[in-house]
Order: sequence, then structure tokens, then C-alpha cells
Amino acid sequence: MLIIVRTIMAIGNVICFITNTLVNWFLAHKRPTYPPIEDELLLKSVGELVLELRQKKITSHQLVQAYIIRIQAVNPSLNAVLENRFEHALKDAKHADSLIAKANNEQLIALFARYPLLGIPFTVKESVGLKGLSFVVGNIYRKNIKCEHDSKVVERLRSAGCIPLLVSANPEFCMSYETNTKMNGKCRNPYDLNRVSGGSSGGEGALNGAGATPFGLASDIGGSIRLPAMFCGVFGHKATGGLLSIDGSFPYTDDPVFPQYLTTGPITRFAKDLPILLQVMAGENIEKLKFNEPIQLKDIKIYYTYGFNGCAALVHPPTEFDIQLAITKAVKCFEKGGLTTAKVKLDKFAHAREIGLGALSAIRGIPSVTTENTPKIRTLIWQLLLSLIGKSVHNRDALFMEWMRLKKVYMSTEELEELRIEGEALKEELVQMLGNNGVLFLPTFPTSTFAFNTGTLNLVGVGLMLLFNILGLPATHVNMGLNKRGLPIGFQVVAAPYQDKLCLQIAAELEGAFGGWVPPLPNDIKT
Repeated sequence: MLIIVRTIMAIGNVICFITNTLVNWFLAHKRPTYPPIEDELLLKSVGELVLELRQKKITSHQLVQAYIIRIQAVNPSLNAVLENRFEHALKDAKHADSLIAKANNEQLIALFARYPLLGIPFTVKESVGLKGLSFVVGNIYRKNIKCEHDSKVVERLRSAGCIPLLVSANPEFCMSYETNTKMNGKCRNPYDLNRVSGGSSGGEGALNGAGATPFGLASDIGGSIRLPAMFCGVFGHKATGGLLSIDGSFPYTDDPVFPQYLTTGPITRFAKDLPILLQVMAGENIEKLKFNEPIQLKDIKIYYTYGFNGCAALVHPPTEFDIQLAITKAVKCFEKGGLTTAKVKLDKFAHAREIGLGALSAIRGIPSVTTENTPKIRTLIWQLLLSLIGKSVHNRDALFMEWMRLKKVYMSTEELEELRIEGEALKEELVQMLGNNGVLFLPTFPTSTFAFNTGTLNLVGVGLMLLFNILGLPATHVNMGLNKRGLPIGFQVVAAPYQDKLCLQIAAELEGAFGGWVPPLPNDIKT
């Protein structure tokens, strides 16, 4: 059975490559129709904003109002917002300002020690869970459902003084690489409105890329933070498996492996903000990250690869030249700084996609998009056929992914067990290679953003994102500017479990060296 799956994947790889090539030749570039950034407040990192709030140079009300105005300016083009709480956010901001205003210098130190992100607004992926707002997750049978409680990570951010503004778009049940649902329509890429913003955290990717949020809270089980970050030109971190809570997120199951695979995490324009945010989100698990034991940059070892070699290259999409070039530039930059680098082959990663999909298929208790207590293959196939002609109430990608999961990716029990063992051996080898001071550079995804309605085809590129969820290794997408078509590119940095700080340190260094986020439109700051 496994040979059949790989044959299908090889054929799909060829079709995907041809489709993406034709799209890049013929799809017209639809430039942003929203205005450029005009308020310099929107260009400051979370760290800078906290300092200015603490110094009473700005108010939280000013900051929240500035982001509300920006969201209202960009959302008609992007369609990234599902529901907002702007009025409540402004009230929260006034409360934060009152606490700051009446505090003297000593009291301010204590205030910001207790609330380290006091007065900072942020946005939330709908599926992560924000009390009182939409919790539909793109499914028609969940229409009008509101979230009853804040998710654990939202709770931690609010306890740190953060102010949620809205919930953003995601695909149906978060099962797609494009955020395009029957319920809400297309969430568009801020750099090219004819292309996807990624999935499943597409709304957060779009808002961050357009400069419409200081940071976003998202989730990732197969690249759902890293892919939107890449497609929308920003940074995103998938933490070590189990580090960040998923309590209150959707979907959820009591299968004990699920919290190891799915993780919440930040998306932001500024890599230097990632450690600040991660420390708050980690809660009691922060000690596991050992942020108080920094590693000197010169002591970090860099391993890198551009993609698959040999026979494995036949069943995986080739990496675009501009992405390969970005990895080369990053490696050369660190070599000039005296760091040790080594190119590695992905021979052991040849079955990455099968290892990942096989592990997902073994998860028990995931709810069905068809809302049946016991999902039926017949129903899924029928809805899938209807989706091909636009007649299904569900999205094609969600139906396809559930069908493949229920059919165990058409692999036998013995084959799935062999892949599980292979995955464990691969993790052991990677952990040994990386140690406590090594990182691996490799593509996040083989291409820049693709066209709408090609997400199912592009699932062939899932391997190098999904694998690290299954293995539990931390991974940060690093933005490296734009390609020749003006679309964002970058790559991911992977480290051993609980060495998240290495990924974040490398991301910040590359942001400093190569400039980080590039606005979709030149800024037009009003003085």
C-alpha cells in the first residue's frame, strides 16, 4: 500500500509543479488596494511599545485606536477579520492607561513586572478561542457558536496586560493550506490579493503582513503558523511539542499525543519580539526553556540543506531558487561571523510526509466536519465529489484531509508502525546532531504563496513542516525579504527540544542582518 501512496504523491508532485509554474506565468499580480502605513506607531515592535507606555510617551488608547484604524483600512481588501471587540478593547486600553497614569516611577516598575505587556493590543486566530467571539471555525453546522471561555494562552496574555482586538479567519476545522471557507470567503495575501495568505492561521498571517496588529496568537499542527508567516512576510514560531497549552482551542481531543502535535504560538513582524511573547505564553513551562542560560552566538553550530536529493526529490516538490538563495545568504552571513556551518543531506527525511500523515491518522477523537458522531467514508466521498462542482456545504481540503485520515492514508497497520519507528529513530538522530547548541536551516515550504483553489495540490509540500510537529522539535519561520515577483520568502530554523531560544536568537540575528519584514506598500508616515 505504501508504494501506491508514494506513486500517487509522485504524480501529485508533478501536477503541482506544473500548476504552480503556470500560475506564476499567467496569474496577474493584484497589488494591495488598501493604503500604506501612515502612523509610525504601527512600525514599533512590542518591546519598543512597552518601553514607551512605561515611560508615558504614548497611551494604550492611542495604540489600540491606531490599530483599529489600520484594521478597518486593510480588512475590506484582505477579508481577515471574523469578529471584533473594538469597543471593549478601547475600554480595556483606558483602564490600562489609568493604572499607568497614577503610578510613580517605583510603582511603574512593579506594575510592569506584574503586567509585562500592559496595554499592548493583539489579535487571535478564531480556533484558538477568545471568550464571547466567533468559534465557528468555518463549519456551517457551528454557525453562530461563540467561545464560552478564553483559551489558556489567551488567558495568560490577558493576565500579562494584553488587549485582544478580534478573532481572525481560518479554514474549515483548520484543515487547509489556504484560508478560504464557505462561511467567510477568501482571506487574501497582503502582497498579492490574487494569492492565498496560507493556512490554517491565514487571517493572522494577513493582518501581520499588512501591519495591522502588533502580534497574532495562532496554532500549528502541520505548518499552520509557519506557512502563513512565510506567505505573508513575517515571523512565526512553532514551539517544542507540549510547551504551550492548547486548552480551549478547537479542534480538541483527549488523545494524549494531540497536545504534543498541536501547539499555539506567536506570529509577528518583529523577530526580536518572539522571546518576549513566548515567555508569557509558556506560563509555568518557562523554566524548561532556560532563557536565563544564554548561548553565545559564536558557539552555535549551523546545519543546512536546500531540499531533497536523489530518489526522494521525485516525490517532493523542488525548492524555488530564491528560497535556496535565501538559505545560502544566511549561511554565508554566519560564516563571516565565525560560526561553524555544515551542509547535510535529507536522505533520512525521505519519508517525512508519510511519517507525519501516518501519525495524524492515528489520532483518536477528532470531530468530523460532517458533524456525524461516527464519520462515514461514504458521506465524505459524496461531499468531496460535490465540492468539485462547488455544491458541497464543506470545503474540499477539509473533506479530503478527513477522508485520508479516516482511511489511515491508505497504509496498513504494519506500514504505519514502521513509519512510527522510523520517526522515532529520526528524532533521536536529529537531537543527537543538534545537541544543545545546533540549529538546522531548511525550507519552510518549497514555493512562495500559490493561487486560490490549489491548496489540495500543494499538500504535497507538507513534509518538512508537519514532520517537526510529530517529532516535537521547535521551528521558527524566518522572513528573508521578497523574491523577484515581489512575494515573501524565507526558511525555517529548527533546534532540539526545549532549545527554542536558539531558533529565536538566529531569527533575531537574521532580522538585523537582512531587514526582516518588508511592508507590502512603501510607508507614508504623516508627521
